[in-house]
Amino acid sequence: MNPHAMEQFASADLWIVDLDGVVWLTGEPIGEPSTAVAELRERGVRVAFATNNSALTIDDLVSRLDRVGIEVTADDLVSSAGALASMLEPGQRVSVLAEGGVFEALDQRGVDVVVEGPVDAVVVGWSRSFDFTRLAKAASAARACGRLLATNEDPTHPTPEGLMPGSGALLAAVVTASGVRPEIAGKPHGPMVELVRSRLALGTGVRAVLVGDQPATDGWFAHRLRVPFALVTSGVTPEAAGDDNGPPIDVRAADLASLVRASTIAANSEWNSACYPQAPHVE
Repeated sequence: MNPHAMEQFASADLWIVDLDGVVWLTGEPIGEPSTAVAELRERGVRVAFATNNSALTIDDLVSRLDRVGIEVTADDLVSSAGALASMLEPGQRVSVLAEGGVFEALDQRGVDVVVEGPVDAVVVGWSRSFDFTRLAKAASAARACGRLLATNEDPTHPTPEGLMPGSGALLAAVVTASGVRPEIAGKPHGPMVELVRSRLALGTGVRAVLVGDQPATDGWFAHRLRVPFALVTSGVTPEAAGDDNGPPIDVRAADLASLVRASTIAANSEWNSACYPQAPHVE
């Protein structure tokens, strides 16, 4: 562990927190995320959420967070759907294999979603309605226009029943069938990096940290944002996992609440860097 990492989490002005596998599993809260967020806000810390989940609209996310006791506004949320929409120009035509969050973001961008006819790009996100017919249509359209955009490439999605196929699994099928190389919008790629930087005013003296459950996604995202990264093992990544799939992990914790408690202790100077390994659930 970076010996100064907990100090950075204790003194941060902004926590950027993943949702799936950190705050909840398919809407079911992990531990006590509302208590953790309230504790950070009591310290004067802003908490924002950055998710690769493109299925939910912003209102859906606000409502779901409210149900687990976390009050937010749209300004506190950044999604891969919004990052993908930023890769297109108003008036462009697209064929979409995705759900509500993507349609909302494209509509706000002024991009036309069409069912038939030529398109400028094919868009792929997570969708429960994925089947052979939709795969064939997406692959054919991608071959014809030569541009394939994806919200993210996460192979799995954490749920209370275990890992389920993620957007990356659907994307892989379209890539294989079309032969078109995809452009990825979400974490840890450039469009999401730029969207978070601009929306959350990074680079203006804000001391930010990032919390996620996947080194290959959230870890590299933190690295590209140049902020410390805390891995929680409540989602995709097991406790024994190393740094093989990402940059070095600055802090590990069992869940968000454990991480926040440890950072509060550090902020109150009740333990120093020599004691960090003994903090409950944090190493």
